[in-house]
Amino acid sequence: QVQLVESGGGLVQPGGSLRLSCAASGITFTNFHMSWYRHAPGKEREFVSYISAGGGSTSYSESVKGRFIITRDNVQNTVDLQMNSLKPDDAAVYYCNAARNVQNYWGQGTQVSVSS
Repeated sequence: QVQLVESGGGLVQPGGSLRLSCAASGITFTNFHMSWYRHAPGKEREFVSYISAGGGSTSYSESVKGRFIITRDNVQNTVDLQMNSLKPDDAAVYYCNAARNVQNYWGQGTQVSVSS
């Protein structure tokens, strides 16, 4: 079965950093584009970052550009999201997504809290 398991969330102060990781199994990881999304209370799920199957292309939402960095390891079958200069507006449950045409998988999410 397909599994995406996020980890690394926690509570940080504004301006702090966290590194999220998503471990994939049950898929040919190198064939899948990977993305991070987040879902905050009272808001719709929003796109955060994307990395292509081979890792050669990345993209970011405007709100996180310059602060977050997405990477992937196609040997370990993981995708990471380094989050720097965190703001209260970044607080959300962060989900990783694996996509390949009609195949689309989601993890359970990891909580990121940003508070003084």
